[in-house]
Amino acid sequence: MISEASVDYEGSIEIPSDLVDAVGLCEGERVLVAAITTGNRLETYVQVGDAGTGRIIINGGAAHRIGRGERVTIMAFGLSHEPVLAQKVVLDESNRVVRKGR
Repeated sequence: MISEASVDYEGSIEIPSDLVDAVGLCEGERVLVAAITTGNRLETYVQVGDAGTGRIIINGGAAHRIGRGERVTIMAFGLSHEPVLAQKVVLDESNRVVRKGR
């Protein structure tokens, strides 16, 4: 769930480092963010935030498309010659891991 949306920042989505680590994202990695609430979608890059805060923050112009309180899916894609298993986590309203996704 988006904790904050700040138009007055240059861009990105800030995700706590514990969540970034849980799914294997990297600082600066390109992600697709899809709002379950509104259906809006956008591409941005990951900015790593402080662990344990639960704060997922949409910054810059993206904050016009996806706002505070919206439920989102954050997706990263990669190319590989080998099969890649998706790394998923399901979060509660406070962005705490409820379970590993399937």
